[in-house]
Amino acid sequence: MKKRLFKMFGITLFLAVRYLFAAFFLYGFWHKLVKGWLWSDLMQGFFTKRFGELPASSFQALYLEHFAIPLAYPIAWIVTIGELIIGLGLVFGFAVRANAAFALFMVLNFAAGGYYNLSLPPFMLFAIMMMLFPSGHWLGLDKQLHHKYPESIWFR
Repeated sequence: MKKRLFKMFGITLFLAVRYLFAAFFLYGFWHKLVKGWLWSDLMQGFFTKRFGELPASSFQALYLEHFAIPLAYPIAWIVTIGELIIGLGLVFGFAVRANAAFALFMVLNFAAGGYYNLSLPPFMLFAIMMMLFPSGHWLGLDKQLHHKYPESIWFR
């Protein structure tokens, strides 16, 4: 009985953090949408400002100079729409592991661009945990879709 209670508490806690993680990404989407990041040069301005703050020979400066600044407009779309996809996928328990991998990819790119802070390691760790544990089966669409499409890697 205690073992089952402990397991249920762990699953409930994990799901609560998954929903907080989803809320972070949905807020990021909403913020960028209402601030007009998709149709303005705001992201390029942030990249350029950050580029000026970094040591010229650092990996982050090179990443910004050769990748992020020249591609700021498509990156703004990828980040904004990606945050929406990740957030909704995690809320509905749809392709949770794939969305967690996408979230990890985005967070790693934030760090590569010099936007590293102490909140990123917990995000990275939890994204990895969501890739390992079947939280979409505990609460979400993944369980039903896995039964319908057992060979699909999206719903495992």
